[in-house]
Amino acid sequence: MKHFSCGDVVPNCTRTFLEPTDEEILAAVAEHARAEHGLTEIPQHLIDQVREHIRSDP
Repeated sequence: MKHFSCGDVVPNCTRTFLEPTDEEILAAVAEHARAEHGLTEIPQHLIDQVREHIRSDP
């Protein structure tokens, strides 16, 4: 499983994600960014930051 904490990219956000793949993490994060952070488009630099902080379970 893959996991990501939004607070690693957006200070003070406590939302975490647990999905089987990076792509599913990115899709869930994109929806969260729209719904909770008011982003209508997800900039490439933000996608890159999310990718850098996705972790795999050992």
